[in-house]
Amino acid sequence: MACCGNCFCCQCCCREGDTRTPEELTILGEIRDEEDEILPRKDYESLDYDCCINEPYVEVLEGMDNKKAKKYEAVRWMMMFAIGVTVGLVGLFVDFFVHLFTKIKFTLVGDSVEKCTDKGCFPLSLLELLAFNMTFVFIASVLILIEPVAAGSGIPEIKSYLNGVKIPGIVRLRTFLCKAAGVLFSVAGGLFVGKEGPMIHSGAIVGAGLPQFQSITFKRVKFDFPYFRSDRDKRDFVSAGTAAGVAAAFGAPIGGMLFSLEEGSSFWNQALTWKVCPDGDKNCHLWTAVDLAFFVLMGVVGGLLGALFNCMNKGLAKYRIRHIHPKAKFIRVLESLLVSLVTTVVIFAASMLLGECRDLSAPTTHNTTLSGSEDINSTIRQFFCTNKTYNDMATLFFNPQEAAIHQLFHQDGTFSPLTLAVFFLLYFLLACWTYGVSVPSGLFVPSLLCGAAFGRLVANILKVKLGMDIYSGTFALIGSAAFLGGVVRMTISLTVILIESTNEITYGLPIMITLMVAKWTGDFFNKGIYDIHIQLRGVPLLEWETEVEMDKLTASDIMEPNLTYVYPHTRVQSLVSILRTTVYHAFPVVTENRQNEQDFMKGNILVSNNIRFKKSSVMSRAGEQRRRCQSMKSYPSSELRNVCDEQNTVVEPAEEGEDLLQQMLERRYAPYPNLYPDQSPSEEWTMEERFRPLTFHGLILRSQLVNLLIRGVCYAENQSSATQPRLSYAEMTEDYPRYPDIHDLDLALLNPRMIVDVTPYMNPCPYTVSPNTRISQVFNLFRTMGLRHLPVTNAVGEIVGIITRHNLTHEFLVAKLRQHYITI
Repeated sequence: MACCGNCFCCQCCCREGDTRTPEELTILGEIRDEEDEILPRKDYESLDYDCCINEPYVEVLEGMDNKKAKKYEAVRWMMMFAIGVTVGLVGLFVDFFVHLFTKIKFTLVGDSVEKCTDKGCFPLSLLELLAFNMTFVFIASVLILIEPVAAGSGIPEIKSYLNGVKIPGIVRLRTFLCKAAGVLFSVAGGLFVGKEGPMIHSGAIVGAGLPQFQSITFKRVKFDFPYFRSDRDKRDFVSAGTAAGVAAAFGAPIGGMLFSLEEGSSFWNQALTWKVCPDGDKNCHLWTAVDLAFFVLMGVVGGLLGALFNCMNKGLAKYRIRHIHPKAKFIRVLESLLVSLVTTVVIFAASMLLGECRDLSAPTTHNTTLSGSEDINSTIRQFFCTNKTYNDMATLFFNPQEAAIHQLFHQDGTFSPLTLAVFFLLYFLLACWTYGVSVPSGLFVPSLLCGAAFGRLVANILKVKLGMDIYSGTFALIGSAAFLGGVVRMTISLTVILIESTNEITYGLPIMITLMVAKWTGDFFNKGIYDIHIQLRGVPLLEWETEVEMDKLTASDIMEPNLTYVYPHTRVQSLVSILRTTVYHAFPVVTENRQNEQDFMKGNILVSNNIRFKKSSVMSRAGEQRRRCQSMKSYPSSELRNVCDEQNTVVEPAEEGEDLLQQMLERRYAPYPNLYPDQSPSEEWTMEERFRPLTFHGLILRSQLVNLLIRGVCYAENQSSATQPRLSYAEMTEDYPRYPDIHDLDLALLNPRMIVDVTPYMNPCPYTVSPNTRISQVFNLFRTMGLRHLPVTNAVGEIVGIITRHNLTHEFLVAKLRQHYITI
């Protein structure tokens, strides 16, 4: 990916004193890359879109019939309808109060300006405007202090969520309240922000929370609603809420659906969508085939301007991350107030000093395509001008952003080229500075307004210099598409949103061409604004597909070979030790395959079933056991003994051809060996002893293990595992989506010698891949099926590693590819 040269947002910053190679540090996430990026963080958790087919879930399936299935589907449709209605009401609420506050502010300030035109008391009018704007912005900033996740547009976070990344707090009720209320005041406060992005985020929150009928913000608000208790259902409703948010913000339901598909869905091929998109009616109304050449050039310029906007905003975001966010929270409020102060002074001074007084005239009778029949002349401002004239700069600055866009799209001959140029420059700089401050802020409308001014400026030049007979509103629309496309790099959904907003299908072809050209041009320099902010947050986002050269790697090249595992029957003390000393969210359920210990060493390479590992990459399991035994010292029980010093009961080997797991399940009366190997860990262990073959039987999640421990699901070693209590699917999912943590467990109530049979609750049939599977196949399976963990098993059913989202990020794959080139 190319960069914008030596600009301040592309300079690199490396740590000093590191002794590891750059590739190792990159994999570990300890340094930034050459462009000073923040590498994907390891603490983000993936969502489980795939179902866990364990015994409680199978019991639910066995009890399901067509009648219950239809009832479930009917409830789902009812929830979809409720989400749409709720999001629509939220949009109505936001629009009403934004319009109310804006009308009050502009009416009072406008009357003051009109009175001061003769009396010369403009400083008083400026103070009134400052009082309104800074009060509104202060309220919006304080709401962000209550819930910091509510800052910004929310689209990067929702895009990450739909991509399969769980970001804490983004779909909470408190976030919704702060977002919906905060955007009222940030837009009414005169900041160059829009309400569309926060509306999309609010819609996603409604989609996530409404089907749950509970809230962590109000813990007492909880109803017995047994439906939709999985990440799969929640992610579907979040996608629907996102689409509803776009529909409420733009009046574009089809565009909302496509936005949800384009920005987050794992089940839609973006490249294929372009192939099946119809071109629509190519008959020209307010544009001709000759105009398409200028539209392409505008797309190129829009892509360049969008790349510059993103580069500058990226530099500002990095500065905020380093110098503002680490400081006290009130510093963020002061920054928001500073932005409000500068913005207010600039628009007031520009309107008074740079505005041109023009004669009032009736608007030209072109085909006006935007919805609404409001008289355009009702939004013009006569500030600082005499009777029968109006101030063209004030008409743009002292109106709601939607009204200014309406003027640029429809009012012909209203604005001078100098006014458009100054307005575009000021709006470009201030919108870039504003996006990222601690207030709820969208970017769609500011980008549309900035691009519309650019398009009108191009139309004026073509009219004056070339004498072309063109409609300025069409070029304003294309300019909006070009600039917005250059900033956000959306194509399909943005095309449909603009078509639905203009209510004119004949604009489909020029908008589509302009957006594609703007995206291609901008992609040559950097990513879209939302992808940049996702990257700066360190979110492990998975792209649509991997690069072709990544197929030089296989699953064995990127998997994590150092496994933390459990046995089908494991002692309580072992499970507690694992959960307290690791941060993994899933654990393979394995048995040690003593009949297949054919590993041997050749030099510093461990060869196991045709899979090669560098000796340095295989962590000593003895060291792992010692670390766990150290943690056992804090276990508050007099019955606790260090199991590392014990001889464990050994299960007799399975007969030839007999399934080992089946034999274990049939002999449940015999106590299973605990987690640890039969012999005490020793530094003298050979590589074969440290890396014994492990027969893979399934996966069990951390949340499931904690749930079993808290509910006392275990049995004594002198009893059969049949005496272990059984949990239903409803009990397993009762605490969704916030399961208890291992630190919430009262260890004094547990007998560490008890044994937990995890086989009924593990997923015995997860997706697996061979170590020789190519990266493109691994990536497509992981992303398309919405996986969280992907075990790697060899031909004899032994697990040799595991792949998670972090192993498939672009940064990790690039680092592994570099290692591959070094080794060959």
